[in-house]
Amino acid sequence: MRHILTATVMNEPGVLAHVANMFSARGFNIDSLVVGRTEDPNFSRMTIVVNADERTLDQVRKQLAKIVTVVKVRDYKETPYVSRDLMLIKLSAAANSRSEIIELAALFRGRVVDVGMSSLMVELSGEEEKLDAFVELVRPYGIRELARTGVIAMSRGGSSNAGTDDEIRIEQRPATARPVVRQPLSGKRQPSQQELEATPPG
Repeated sequence: MRHILTATVMNEPGVLAHVANMFSARGFNIDSLVVGRTEDPNFSRMTIVVNADERTLDQVRKQLAKIVTVVKVRDYKETPYVSRDLMLIKLSAAANSRSEIIELAALFRGRVVDVGMSSLMVELSGEEEKLDAFVELVRPYGIRELARTGVIAMSRGGSSNAGTDDEIRIEQRPATARPVVRQPLSGKRQPSQQELEATPPG
């Protein structure tokens, strides 16, 4: 079964790699993983689309919650939400087929963002099924390049702050948490950088 999860994470180096390694190590099947900024510059938001049964999904949520830089995990399983995917697609477009491609793009509420001598680039956003349908319709014209951002999602209405059974908050982790730098065990004081630079060679 397909599920959409979001994880609010601290803006720390290596967070994405840590989460991706966790999924890889445990063999979880990820359809897409998107990271972007939020309204708070201290945090980023990960949107993860995963195909899993309930048991595996529960493991995913718990493993995410164990990561130090993850502040909140939410599953949209029983929450009304809006999801969107963004796609750029470059198509071969001869003179006799350009108008057809432009009409198809307009029908799907897309827009042409670049025109070449023998190609058109279309920008299209919407739910995954909509983008998949457009790809299949324009495939006969010849797809030169295709790039998709992956799914992002947000709950509908005023439910963003409502706590639910599918939301895991990690309250004990402050937003300013940083790795602790441990001092050397030796009792001798370590020289500073300025002292090292001032020491004559030899």
